[in-house]
Amino acid sequence: MEPLDAAADVHALIRDVLPALAPSAWFDPGTSEVVLPVGRSEARASSWTVLERCARAPRSAWPRVVDEWVREVGDRAFLAIGEMELFGDVRELLRLRIVPKLAPSDREGLVVVPAGDHFDAVVMIEHPRYGGPLTKARAGLLGLHKLGYVMTNTHDRELADVSVHDQPLLPGRDVRVVTKPGSRYVSALLSEVDQFLPWPNEHGALVGVPCHSTLLLYPITSTAVRDVLPVFADVVREMHHGAEDPCAPGVYWSHGERRLTPLAADAPTEGTGEFATLLRHLPDES
Repeated sequence: MEPLDAAADVHALIRDVLPALAPSAWFDPGTSEVVLPVGRSEARASSWTVLERCARAPRSAWPRVVDEWVREVGDRAFLAIGEMELFGDVRELLRLRIVPKLAPSDREGLVVVPAGDHFDAVVMIEHPRYGGPLTKARAGLLGLHKLGYVMTNTHDRELADVSVHDQPLLPGRDVRVVTKPGSRYVSALLSEVDQFLPWPNEHGALVGVPCHSTLLLYPITSTAVRDVLPVFADVVREMHHGAEDPCAPGVYWSHGERRLTPLAADAPTEGTGEFATLLRHLPDES
């Protein structure tokens, strides 16, 4: 049986048990959610979970399955009340953290969206003791649905005071360092590296994000990048290995419309690949 095939009967069972198990709650037929008042707000729990459980169980077990689910939702709502009292307006604590692409099993249940082909953006609760990744269940119970303000929070409260300086990499070749020691969110600037590069930035840049507190950038302007790339890759790898909060060990070429292309330290300089093609058209180093 498919979950939707059980919807009418399961929703009827939910309505039947709510007065006894959660007297202040009600069922919203428009969204198929159980709504539980939480302070001056409300927590919502989609019925999809219990529909899936009932679809896998014999019909005779549905009342028990629904009973257990409603109790579970009530317990989680109680925890949500505690969190609201602990955090206050939890929206003020939400941040965005960029991490290497998560495996499906790791991203399941988290509030996470793709950030290109190689990274994910994970919504975090920034709290020194009770923080961590925001789960979908937690978001639902805390009434956190439209999260477009999270990047603004991150910029305004975590990234407004990053420092930017150049550091020698090879004789006459500097790497640009964007950093905020101890921060967990500098990696969120990965999609905005252009603002830290000289203009015009026709050929892009080598990018490394060895830890969440630091970005490394090398603007590509000449064939000098051939010599810089292996050294740059070594620095990124070593910083990643020694970091307390490591992010990604590799090097990326930032180019085009915020595209990130992984580069090996010995990336081929011949052939038809995009980076090899770029190298053939770069001016000689000055």
